[in-house]
Amino acid sequence: MRIVLLGAPGSGKGTQSQRLVERAGIPQISTGDLLRAAVARGTELGRQAKEAMDGGRLVDDSLVLGMIRERLAERDTRKGFILDGFPRNLAQAHALDHLLESLRQPLDAVVQLEVDSAELVRRLSGRRTCADCGRVFNLLTSPPRGTQALCPKTGQPHRLVQRPDDNEATVAERLRVYDEKTHPLIDFYRARGLLRVINAEGQVDTVTRRLAQALGVAALARAAKRKAPAARRATAKKRPAAAAARAGRKAKAKPGARRARTGTRVRRSRR
Repeated sequence: MRIVLLGAPGSGKGTQSQRLVERAGIPQISTGDLLRAAVARGTELGRQAKEAMDGGRLVDDSLVLGMIRERLAERDTRKGFILDGFPRNLAQAHALDHLLESLRQPLDAVVQLEVDSAELVRRLSGRRTCADCGRVFNLLTSPPRGTQALCPKTGQPHRLVQRPDDNEATVAERLRVYDEKTHPLIDFYRARGLLRVINAEGQVDTVTRRLAQALGVAALARAAKRKAPAARRATAKKRPAAAAARAGRKAKAKPGARRARTGTRVRRSRR
C-alpha cells in the first residue's frame, strides 16, 4: 500500500500516519525527517541540503526526491509507505509521479483529510511536539497517555514544546499558503482516480476508522476475522472425533487395568 496523506496544517496527518503505521505495518516517510537525518549523517545529499538551509534558501526539489529515492530502496518499504509532507505543490507532484514510475512503485491512493478552518485554528493552538523523539501530540485531542506517556528515547515523560508557527497569529497565513500551493493537488490526484476524501473532524479513533475504511485496511481486518471463525470451526470438528477416539482407547484399557489391579490384590492377600 503506497499512499500520500494530504491536509491543511492541523488536519491530523501526523497523528493518523502514526496510527496507520501500527495498523498497516508500513513506514511513514516524512521529508522533514529525511532532511534532518541526511544532514546529521553528513551524506552528500545532506551536505547539499545543509548548504541551502544555512544560506536561507529552500531545499531544491531534486535533493528531496533524491532522499525519497534512497529511502524507498530500504527493505521496510517493500510492503508500501506513507508519504507525509510531500508533495506540497503541482511541480513536486509531477516529479514524484516520474520518480515512482521509474521505481515501479506507483501510488495506490491519496487521502485528503478535510477539517473546518475554525477547527484547524483550535487544533494548532493545542499541538505539541516532544523535543526528544519528535512525536506529535495535541493537548486537546490526543495528549500523551498510557504506553505513549514516556519518550522512547529518554524513558522519561515527553518534553512537550509548541512550534513557533502554531500560534493563532501565524495560522491564518499558513492556511492561505496551503490553499494557494497545496490545495490544487486535490484536483491533480482526483483526475488520476487516486483521491479519497474523509472527514477528519471528531474523535481521533473515529477518524482512524474512516481512514482505514477509505484505504481498505478495515476490509482486510474483517477478512482476517472471517478466517478466524472458519479455523475455529475446523478445529471444533476435529475435537469431537479426537475426544471419541480417546474415550474409546480408555474404554478398552480400563477392563484390563482393573483385572491387573485385582489380580495383584488377590496374590497379596494369599501371602
